Formats: sequence, C-alpha cells, structure tokens
Amino acid sequence: MYELCPETPEDTPEVEALLDLCFAPGRTALSSYRLRDGVPAVSALCLVLRDASGVLLGSIRYWPVRVGGRPVLLLGPVAVHPTTQGEGLGGLLMQESLSRAGALGWARVMLVGDLPYYRRFGFWKLDGVEMPPPTNPDRVLGLELVEGAWQGVTGAVTRETGGDVAAGLAEMRRDPPKSQTCVEIESEPAHPAHKG
Repeated sequence: MYELCPETPEDTPEVEALLDLCFAPGRTALSSYRLRDGVPAVSALCLVLRDASGVLLGSIRYWPVRVGGRPVLLLGPVAVHPTTQGEGLGGLLMQESLSRAGALGWARVMLVGDLPYYRRFGFWKLDGVEMPPPTNPDRVLGLELVEGAWQGVTGAVTRETGGDVAAGLAEMRRDPPKSQTCVEIESEPAHPAHKG
C-alpha cells in the first residue's frame, strides 16, 4: 500500500535529500531552478509518495511560469528513490498530479526532459518555446490539459510575477488551487508494457 499526499513543510528536508540522491550535484544551477527561485510552488500539485511504513519513495513538484506572457505549469523535478525505480512509481506521480492539474483548471504543462520517457504521458517537443540557457531545445516538452492550449503560445519562458501561484488560474477565470487530502493506493502501480 502507498500513500500519496500533498507535500508539507515537514516533508521538504526529506524531499530535498531525495532530490540530492537522484540528481547530479549542482542541480540547483540548472535554468529551471532560476525560474523557480523566489516563486511559490503550486502546493496542491506538489506530491509525496510513501510506503505503508512512511518511507519516502518519490516526489513531484510544479511551479507557475509564463511563456509569451501566458500561464504555464512547469513540471519538475520528479524523483523516485533508486531502490524503487522501474516499479511504475514515477508514472503514478505523473498521472495523479496531471489529473489534479487539469481538475484545478490548468491548461498547459511544460518540462525539460527526455522525450522517449515523457511521450507516454502525452508530451511532445515544443517549438518556439525558449528556456533560459543552457537548455537543450530538444528537451523542452509540452502537454495540453485543454485541447489547443499550446496553439500560438511561443516565446521565452519567464518567472511568474503575478504575486502568487493563483495568478495564472485567475487569468483563466478559475478558482485558486485548494489543498487536497492524502489518498491511499492499495495495489502496486502497473508496470509499463515492455516490447521485446
């Protein structure tokens, strides 16, 4: 059994330790971290996954950004403890958080990552969307939570300056995010099909 909960301030040190374990030293020097610096995360979408004994197995975070002045969710980082990688936990975090993002009214999501992995969640390479350097443009990926949401949305990715994470939702005439409770997941996540 797993428990999936919104990340709380009490979780943050443990999540940061997991990120340090999963990613190379200097991860905070990446361009995506400059977009997050001083901007509150979208707390309703930042989730932690624990096993039945309370051990942290994974986490996912989101930040609000702008592309060409339009509100966008920046997904990442997503991390799964090395001892449980390959068990579908990353996919579980992705699917649950994207479902919640759509329910909250977000229209478009972007991330910097490997297309072969993220394609299965519906992401594709974004053309005309410019992350701060030194980001490889082939790794800038997008997903529509509302059909056509990326149409005509191009330009530089910039920090959200609307004062809070609800600024983007306010433009789309949605209510600000509300915190959601924990959910228990009784069975293990489905393993992705392997072609051989």
